Amino acid sequence: MFKRVGTAVVAAGLVLVSGGCGGGADGKADASGKASADATPTRPPSKKLVEWVGDMCESTAELKAVRKESAAQLKEIRNPDEHGPGAEVLAVGYVSHTPTVVEDVERDMGEFGSSDVPKADRLLEEWRKKLKRVVSELDDVSPGDAFDDAEGSAEDVDEHVQSLTSPKPGLPALMKKDPQLKAAHKRAKQCAPGWKPEPEEDAPAPASTGPLPKAADGKKTSACTDGACEILVTSTENVTAKGVNVHISVSEESVTFSSGGTIMQLGGVGGVASFGDEVAVTVLAHNKDGAVLKFAAP
Repeated sequence: MFKRVGTAVVAAGLVLVSGGCGGGADGKADASGKASADATPTRPPSKKLVEWVGDMCESTAELKAVRKESAAQLKEIRNPDEHGPGAEVLAVGYVSHTPTVVEDVERDMGEFGSSDVPKADRLLEEWRKKLKRVVSELDDVSPGDAFDDAEGSAEDVDEHVQSLTSPKPGLPALMKKDPQLKAAHKRAKQCAPGWKPEPEEDAPAPASTGPLPKAADGKKTSACTDGACEILVTSTENVTAKGVNVHISVSEESVTFSSGGTIMQLGGVGGVASFGDEVAVTVLAHNKDGAVLKFAAP
């Protein structure tokens, strides 16, 4: 009796083994009759697509940094340090510099080729349209506006910058529906969490001017009426020379001149700001304490 039971168990085992082998031989079904869990693996993304996705991650990260920096600068303009440059000087630098940064990103995205993924290419086209619109709007903001309304002009620029968020659907949403985009995103180094571009080599800083020399006319701006003088400006000053009214703002980094809607910003000793055939101003010395300026006929 025991032998019969053993034979029956062995026979049953043979049936199960036979059934398991037969059911999985073609790789389409397992013993339960269901499809195999091992799906055909997604083909690797092309090098072209990986580069495209990486460039998109880099550009959007740059815009995120621009938005963050813009907000920080606007905050500083609203509440300038009492021992640092005034709101006007800060606003002029901000309004002058910010459009250039946005234009750089617009140029970079303009050089993107096709990703060969229609939805991704549509995203790129929407980005290009948005950047073109914002660059055009920023072109209408003059640095000269900062002298009349430092906070208001800076707020206008920041409003345009903060609008530079991703069109919908953005890259993360597209990746959820496209395995190739998702795979390319994993391979692109620029898309890795915490990735930062390699820092560019900074231009050498201008040589220090040392202590400021004594200005021949001190702080007497009235000495400039005839167009020839040498004065010390430590913050901001309005000077009239040969009928030309010049507003001067001095910061640690630069000396800014404004007259009749024209603005010139000089950084370093030896720079010259010319105003027509009437007068030219040379930066004789400049440091954190101020600048010694020489007015003369050009």
